[in-house]
Amino acid sequence: MFNLLVMAGGWNGRRDDVPLGRIYVGQEPDWKTGDLPNFDRMRTLPAIFAPEKRGDGDGQFARVGEITNTRVQGGSVVVEYRYDPDIPPIPLNDLIALAPALGIHIPQRGFGPFEHSHWAIKDADLFRVLMAEWSKPVRQPTVFQLEIPQHVNPDLLSAMMPFAGFDTVWGAIQRASIANGMHSGRADNRWDHPAIIQDVVALIDQAAIVVCDCTGKNANVFYEMGIAHALGKEVVIITQNPADIPFDIAHLRHIRYLGNDQGVQQLEAELTARIRTLRETI
Repeated sequence: MFNLLVMAGGWNGRRDDVPLGRIYVGQEPDWKTGDLPNFDRMRTLPAIFAPEKRGDGDGQFARVGEITNTRVQGGSVVVEYRYDPDIPPIPLNDLIALAPALGIHIPQRGFGPFEHSHWAIKDADLFRVLMAEWSKPVRQPTVFQLEIPQHVNPDLLSAMMPFAGFDTVWGAIQRASIANGMHSGRADNRWDHPAIIQDVVALIDQAAIVVCDCTGKNANVFYEMGIAHALGKEVVIITQNPADIPFDIAHLRHIRYLGNDQGVQQLEAELTARIRTLRETI
């Protein structure tokens, strides 16, 4: 069994409100707690988060994940959830094609299940259907390896930065991490693999937040930042000189700091605040 949640406009990725009147679980005692759905039981099931179909559905995607928390608030329930990183986005049209195997009825007339917002329980083995009837190859780089399944440490912050001459900056990053209950890692204090690039990538892949210092236009930092962005990490960009931010990422906000003691203290304060904000959403 699994949860099917369809939302007009799609999903935010972490938290959304669902009207109680749009939750269809029937009247079976196992799925009801008084007048409310049995959210405790529903949270034990995997979930599909799908957008309402627009037009021909091209360019729309559903995600598979799990519901981590629910909270009734007025006439709605606040749903907190996370996507399964090992299952890529499913084109909505592919999901509709799988509807019969997933126990989702598509009527010949009227609004179908992907044309109105609702939350329903479906009696099918979601993962068996996906494995047997829908699969997409997972892209793997050849220069380095990504851990499968991915293991992200929510308390790990990694720093991508020049090493020589940046001890005070590294100290500020460490203190900002500690102030937010995190520990920090840098490639020069890690040796888990024969190739340093594998250590760097593992550090990025496992971290919840990645700080990248673009000062001096260090080529390694830009390479590592690209990996972090591709892996969907929360990236905090810092620099002593805005001119060191290249055009392709100039539209992204960054923290500017001076390299003297006062500037590094200010960097620590701004980093601490930014990390605190990110921690609330991770």
